[in-house]
Parts: sequence; structure tokens; C-alpha cells
Amino acid sequence: MILYEYPFNERIRTYLRLEHLFRRLGELARREHPLDHHYAIQTLFEIMDVGARADLKSDILKDLDRLKQTYNGYRGNPAISEAALDQFIARIDACFNALHDDAGKAGHALADNEWLMAIRSRISIPGGTCEFDLPAYHDWQHRPPAQRQHDLAGWSQTLAGLSAPIQLLMGVLRESGLPQKVMALNGQYQQNLPQGRTFQLLRLWIDPALNLVPEISGNRLLFSVRLLQRGDEGKYQLAADRQAELEVTLCA
Repeated sequence: MILYEYPFNERIRTYLRLEHLFRRLGELARREHPLDHHYAIQTLFEIMDVGARADLKSDILKDLDRLKQTYNGYRGNPAISEAALDQFIARIDACFNALHDDAGKAGHALADNEWLMAIRSRISIPGGTCEFDLPAYHDWQHRPPAQRQHDLAGWSQTLAGLSAPIQLLMGVLRESGLPQKVMALNGQYQQNLPQGRTFQLLRLWIDPALNLVPEISGNRLLFSVRLLQRGDEGKYQLAADRQAELEVTLCA
């Protein structure tokens, strides 16, 4: 099954983008080829760009504080393990304190690295990181893989204060919903959202054997899914003659 996720607000949209970039960074940094490490560095810069949003840090801190209050409300519940609850709240506190104590925007420590910033100024230019433009970078790419991996690990660690809370918040959000099977008819599905609850994320699974691509749209009142199929010349169009089973989860 292929999973598609759709955010219902801009804050979760930003969290998903950062989560995607951190996942990519981790994958690329583990590899050994210089080209993989080139794109790992590019991903570092993308994280800095997304993390530069003025209200991002305060949004995350507020979400962590709300999450802590919610879980503190479970104290005294006989169905809840106090030890497990304490452990999870300690994890929330660790994420909150690390981010709160990290003054400045995401990646501010990397912005002081002149060598990295020279690469950043050239990397968006087509072919701008050739050896005649950045000989020191060309030399780094020929260093042993272990040395490059060590450097990437150090640079990535400066962003850990942002990565850990995003991972924690998105993990809790995804666990808040229950999956349900639905049927899309004539290539479309629409569902009204229950009133009184604010949903933040839609998760949708579809069987890849169907060769259909879901196009999702939504707001606080409803969401809709249009199933597209590849037609002539690679163009995608509504699969108006198809029906398909989907699995959807609404996360609040």
C-alpha cells in the first residue's frame, strides 16, 4: 500500500516538509558516494530555509506544551502506566528544553561556517559547484567516506533540536486516528468532517496495483479525493470509470 498524507493547516504542512527533509538527510548521510553527500549538504540548506520561518520555533514549543498538559491529565488513570507516562513526559521536556535553549533560527550555527555558506551561495546555480568554482569543496568530496560522514553528522547535530520535536509531535498526531475503509466511486470520494473536532492530518492508503494517483483537497469542513490515471502522452486525468477501495485515517 502507498501512503499519502495531506495536512489541513500550514503548521502541519511545515512539519511534514521538515520531517521529509530530515528523513532524506539521514538516508543520504549514511551512504558513501560523494554525490550522495553533495545532496545531503543541499538538504541541510533546505532544512535551514524551511526552518527560517519566524514563528516555527514558537509553534513547536506551544505544541509541546499542549502535549505535556494533555498527558499530565492522564495521571491517576488506573489504565495508564505511571512509569511509561513519566518516561514520555520526560521525552517531551527534553525536546522542549533543547529547542528552547537553542537561540536563533534553525541552522544558525551552520550559517557561521564560511565554507558551507560558500557552497550554499553556489549550489542553486546550475553546475555552480564545479571544481573550478569551489576547489575546496571538490577536495572535500575526494576525502574518505568516513571523514565526510563525520562532518555531515556534526552539521546534522546542530539541527537535532528541531528534528526531535517534529518527530515526536508527528508520531503522536498519527497515532490519534483510527483507519477506516471507504469506497471511491466514479473516481471520486468526498467526506464531511465531524463538527466539534479540529483535524490536522489526513492519511490515505491506496493499493499500487490500481495504478491510480489520489489528488487530495480539504479544509476544516470536508475533504475530497480525485483518483487520477495516466493517459496518453503521460497526462493524468480523472479515472471516471473506476471505483477503488481506500483506507483513510483522520488525525486530530
